[in-house]
Amino acid sequence: MSATESKGQPLPFAVAGVSMRDLLAAGEAAALISTPPRVPEPDFAGPVDPVADHREAA
Repeated sequence: MSATESKGQPLPFAVAGVSMRDLLAAGEAAALISTPPRVPEPDFAGPVDPVADHREAA
């Protein structure tokens, strides 16, 4: 017989002192950190010649 069976009550799975809001915020933060950044889409609208673009800007 295990220790939990001899007591007659199951052990609670919640951690005391940590709110559900904090747990959800920690999960969202972990998801943001572990997600790689998106690859920028190529810009096809710009000019092909970067020197001509620089002249127009000046």
